[in-house]
Amino acid sequence: MIAIFGAGAIGCWVGGRLAAGGADVTLIGRARVMDELAGGLQVTELGGLHDARVSPTVTTEPTAAAAAELVLVTVKSHQTAEAGAELANVLPESTVVVSLQNGVRNVDALRTALPGRQVLAAMVPFNVVRRGPGAYHRASDGELCIDDHPAATSLLAACRSAELPIEPRRDMTAVLWAKLVLNLNNAINALSGEPIAAELAQRAFRLCVSAAQREALDVLAGAKQDVARLTAIPPRWLPRLLTVPDPVFRLLASRVVAIDPAARSSMWGDLEARRPTEIDYLQGEVVALAEQLGEDAPINRALVRLIREAEAGGKRDFTGNALRAKLGL
Repeated sequence: MIAIFGAGAIGCWVGGRLAAGGADVTLIGRARVMDELAGGLQVTELGGLHDARVSPTVTTEPTAAAAAELVLVTVKSHQTAEAGAELANVLPESTVVVSLQNGVRNVDALRTALPGRQVLAAMVPFNVVRRGPGAYHRASDGELCIDDHPAATSLLAACRSAELPIEPRRDMTAVLWAKLVLNLNNAINALSGEPIAAELAQRAFRLCVSAAQREALDVLAGAKQDVARLTAIPPRWLPRLLTVPDPVFRLLASRVVAIDPAARSSMWGDLEARRPTEIDYLQGEVVALAEQLGEDAPINRALVRLIREAEAGGKRDFTGNALRAKLGL
């Protein structure tokens, strides 16, 4: 049995796809999400390749994970320590735990909380949106990645059965940092108040994303931290692509990553629901790493401040030029 612990949008979609492929899946999450699944779960794909309706086991009880051979953790980064403590009380040492979370620190946090268990890093590159009660849609493309380790065998097999692409990697730290660099747009999207595609169609917003990414890549280079290539172009080229005029960007963007017009960042969703965001685990990681090097990351630091203000009810409908001004660009 595969348990999805902390099943929100990503957890429900991945769990639904695995269940559609024949896996025995239990979704463990908060009542507000699990109650919506009483009538079943629908998962759809970008481009309409898959449309599945499944009825996995759903529960709010962490103890349900005790029977799982494999637990996929999909809680928000600030909930990882709590999730690890809950799982430590119920999981046998034979259980394999996989972190399917944003950020670069979650695997270490889970390993600390779960001594004796095998904990693997994995990465979800795509965006998932909730289309309605019990309906989740993958809204951008990309391939799952996981530690190249024998303990990953059961998840690799389940993904193959579900026709869900997944790649074993030996450079997962570099993969997680690469995803973090891409996710620096989450804050900018949340502050724009627009869908991702509409936001990125505007050069003023793209200049903000470009500046945040370039600053992060410079900090990572100073720390001698490799960054994996996750898109059709190398990481260092992405900030350059974002600065081109709008007509040129429209021609090139679809070759880099496909995005559903309805897709929004998870940070936008957190602000909309008045939940804490993952800003400390995205821009905050760049700022923290810069400080370790005796440097500063003023653009990402400013974005942390603006998201903190938005969490407290502040502005989250910036125009691109207004946001550029706030970032000193």
